[in-house]
Amino acid sequence: MASFAVGVSWIYVSLNTFGNMPPVLAGIAVAVFGAIMALYPALVGWGQATLSRSITPWRWILFMPPLWILGEWLRGILLGGFPWLYLGYSQVDTPLALLLPFTGTLGVGLWVTVATGLVLALFFSRSIPRVFSAIALLVLFGLIGIAKTPRDVMPDGDPVRVAIIQNNISLKDKWNPEQSSVIANRFLQQSLALKEADLIVWPEAALPFYWDEIDPVFSNQLKQHDADYLIGLLERERVERGSPYYNVGLGVGAENAVYRKHQLVPFGEYLPFASLLSWLLEYLQIPMSDFSSGPLNQEPMDLAGTQIGVSICYEDAFTTVINASALHSRVLVNLSEDAWFGDSLAPHQRLQMARARALETGRPMIRASNSGLSAIISHDGSVDKVAPQFRAVTLRGRVQPMTGTTPFVALGNYPVILICLFLLAIGILRHHLWGQAKPEC
Repeated sequence: MASFAVGVSWIYVSLNTFGNMPPVLAGIAVAVFGAIMALYPALVGWGQATLSRSITPWRWILFMPPLWILGEWLRGILLGGFPWLYLGYSQVDTPLALLLPFTGTLGVGLWVTVATGLVLALFFSRSIPRVFSAIALLVLFGLIGIAKTPRDVMPDGDPVRVAIIQNNISLKDKWNPEQSSVIANRFLQQSLALKEADLIVWPEAALPFYWDEIDPVFSNQLKQHDADYLIGLLERERVERGSPYYNVGLGVGAENAVYRKHQLVPFGEYLPFASLLSWLLEYLQIPMSDFSSGPLNQEPMDLAGTQIGVSICYEDAFTTVINASALHSRVLVNLSEDAWFGDSLAPHQRLQMARARALETGRPMIRASNSGLSAIISHDGSVDKVAPQFRAVTLRGRVQPMTGTTPFVALGNYPVILICLFLLAIGILRHHLWGQAKPEC
């Protein structure tokens, strides 16, 4: 519970600083959320104690690791999913990152937990042969040694010259109707002044109004510029009140293209159990908090001579969303609004997750955030350029489009889940065939 309360402490900033919730209530909300998330490892603890009813080192290898990873997987899909703070993210800057294109973040977490169990068995167990633990560890480290970028993943065409406009506009000004035209013109003038750029990216909801409200003169100026654009804004199906509306990315190139956000943020972009909790949205006063969801599979955008796969903010935490986007694209772009998190852990956590997505998919990732950390990430997960937080910056760089499909994009988390179930099956079978082992200190 303490781990989650610290890891998601940014929820307090979102609710108190920007949602106008009193400090005590915001603190209680963080504690309650941390407690709910803590149920997953609690169930993991109960599960390993129930399945392995004796104090035996075999639980370190056959029960604890697979149950831990299955717990993370379930946390990422149940009740809308919260796939943050996975163990595998801790290895993005270690040699284990080489496994991400093959196993994904959950697979790296499984490697860490199994290796930990084997090390404990090697030094502290009398019932597990040390030769077994040593050989198994050598096999695990051997997997790292032979891992490299999958052969099918390779450069595709010339590098794309990218410019990211990070204007650090406060949320108060952003959602003030009197400021919308000023904000739009600021983005436009900064972009028109950019030369030698193939793609100019604006962050999530950079234009705080609907697509149909864009002035034709404004659109023509974008069209006449040499660069293509990817812009965050809002879209509605009809002008009348109550019409469904979407958080979208608008591609402006030879032809316009649109991406509608699929994975919405609970309580921020939609309200779970709306019939019971509608009063909460009115209390929090969060603007634009009842979006509709777009489909999971959407066509990539043809911009800057390549295929762009788009995601918006929170979506880059979900491998299903990013894998669907990467399957037919050459470059990934994530449009974000991290001002909601203030000076907290969240923007740094999100940059770490974006790096993992680049490694898993073998695609470069362009991350455009209003308040930072905007970044240009290579297909190998390295950060080529990053903009500081809370400063207006134009970040420029190049990305190399990549083609080919990594094993993780093709297969997802299914192999890791099957390995976890296989380990559990071996553990249960061993328990029934050999009975309960004697307690071992």
